[in-house]
Amino acid sequence: MKRERVLIIGAGPAGLTAAIYTARAQLSTTVVVGRLLGGQISTTHEVENFPAFPNGTTGPELVENMRAQAERFGAKFLYESVTEVDFTKGSPFYVKTDNDEFMADTVIVTIGANPRTLNIPGEKEHIGRGVSYCATCDGFFFRGKDISVIGGGDSALQEALFLTKFGKEVTIIHRRDQFRASVALQFRVKDHPKIKLQMDTVVDEVMGADGIVKGMKLRNVKTGETWEKPTDGFFVFIGYDPNSVLFGEQLKLRGDGYVVIDEMHQTSVEGVFAAGEIHDSLFRQAITASGDGCKAALSAINWIGERESQLQPLDAPVELQPA
Repeated sequence: MKRERVLIIGAGPAGLTAAIYTARAQLSTTVVVGRLLGGQISTTHEVENFPAFPNGTTGPELVENMRAQAERFGAKFLYESVTEVDFTKGSPFYVKTDNDEFMADTVIVTIGANPRTLNIPGEKEHIGRGVSYCATCDGFFFRGKDISVIGGGDSALQEALFLTKFGKEVTIIHRRDQFRASVALQFRVKDHPKIKLQMDTVVDEVMGADGIVKGMKLRNVKTGETWEKPTDGFFVFIGYDPNSVLFGEQLKLRGDGYVVIDEMHQTSVEGVFAAGEIHDSLFRQAITASGDGCKAALSAINWIGERESQLQPLDAPVELQPA
């Protein structure tokens, strides 16, 4: 079993930024990457709104630079997934991965949330090439083009209104005959000259050519009628699922599954911190996640500093065992 001062679960912008700070503070840090270095941002083809890149960058380039920066300060990266945690006994905390076990003085949780997908043919293949789950991130790339928005809740209608700043036309496609969004949003959408509504309709397939989205196959859920519609941008807003199942009842969660934190980014367990979309259901930006990672790391650094005299050496035998 390995011992660490800081163990970071997740390697998106929040986790990578936290690793830069804790490693630079000379705290032994391991980042458990999970399935994909960088998380959602790593699937984004173009990133133009992250500071310090005046000509833009790509998601993979951004996260690789952040990883290299953290590694330069001594952070270690484990390309496995966390399978079990035990936060019930206090620090040090037990964390099990696919092939390793750790005892960590502090844990920073940054495993984010995943957008719900339609799971239809062509969707996954065209992510970052016409298929998007973030209007703020990608709307700029569809200036003067036809955009389709899938969903019927507040977020779908809000994002559709935002996309009218860029698109020539925005079509909202919803499987029911009424929206679930607030009445005020519905009035704004119905009155907007750029927005068209396609109710009682589902998308059966995203169609592409030369690797980019060109259209979609639609179906009326009441009549069964099917047809094809051209589109350049395909934005899906049917909700997010935070990756909090791993923690069971060990961390306090909101009703929607997001981790509850205090002003210091500490969770309901002293010594366990959280950053990024595992707690943030509102902003969902790489830069806000990075800011979160910084704050959680600084809090973890201070937390360890206040208990430095009580910490066991990293090479000391591990006595605490999981239940």
